[in-house]
Amino acid sequence: MIELLANQDGILLRRDAIAAGADDKALSRAVRSGHLIRLRQGAYVVHPVWAQADPVDRHRLLAAAVRQQYGIGVALSHVSACIEQGGPHWGLNLATAHVTHLDGTSGRRLARVIHHHGRCLVDDVTRDAAGWITSPTRTALDTASGASRDAAVAVLDWYLNSGLTTEDDLAVGFQRMTSWPRTLLLQLALRLADSSAESVGETRTRLLCLDEHLPPPTTQFEVRHPSGRLAGRLDFAWPQHRTMLEFDGREKYHRFRRPGERLEEMVMREKQREDEIRELTGWTMVRLTWADLDRPHATSERIRRAFRASSGVGRN
Repeated sequence: MIELLANQDGILLRRDAIAAGADDKALSRAVRSGHLIRLRQGAYVVHPVWAQADPVDRHRLLAAAVRQQYGIGVALSHVSACIEQGGPHWGLNLATAHVTHLDGTSGRRLARVIHHHGRCLVDDVTRDAAGWITSPTRTALDTASGASRDAAVAVLDWYLNSGLTTEDDLAVGFQRMTSWPRTLLLQLALRLADSSAESVGETRTRLLCLDEHLPPPTTQFEVRHPSGRLAGRLDFAWPQHRTMLEFDGREKYHRFRRPGERLEEMVMREKQREDEIRELTGWTMVRLTWADLDRPHATSERIRRAFRASSGVGRN
């Protein structure tokens, strides 16, 4: 039962198994029997842990094994540091772990690990319980530099909204990277970043409006009662078009769900909030889901129809 040698996270390194008296044949038998899952060369995880893990957790298992293998000579970085710091994973490649060598070793890709090189200043790295990890500002820039535009902006939005970095810190960090590859794309993502976005869905909705040449919406728009009491805060609003928009993503329901509240109760409370906002404003509500974001032209037409409906165009 070689899997019993795994640590508290379910990870077993070959070197630790060998030191405990096992051999490569025993490791191979455990893999063939399904008791161990091979994460990468020299690193394994017990099957029950792997089977219960979602793609993000599986990436964290891979990254944790890599950190154990390479020790204090590297800092967890890029996508792997973003995941470890709680950042978004939408649109990011979770198949490989990322580390940056602190001694300036040349970058290379090897056995599900991308080894980055690049100068790390004192404020570019910090420590957590497992070792070195790039700072939030450096992580946000590194991750965004290797992602698509929308994924990059979503990462930057999250770090800004969470308070882990600031626009000034990102600007200073970017100046240190101007000679690196893909900085033009990173510069674009930085210009599009917005600290008001509270989810990837909100980021993508904002970028959809930009791409579809819709008027820029007001984000986190507050609706108040005549007394001044807050009735609700909308993801987006176009006051000039008497139209409001909410993105219905899973994270929103988890974020605003009250302790002990059933999902059905939360949905009903959200409906009551929407009805109250409609009564106060008389505006048209548009609700989007993830599927709508994958149909940008059709979705933008829905929003334009809402503009026309609110303005009375086309009414009998």
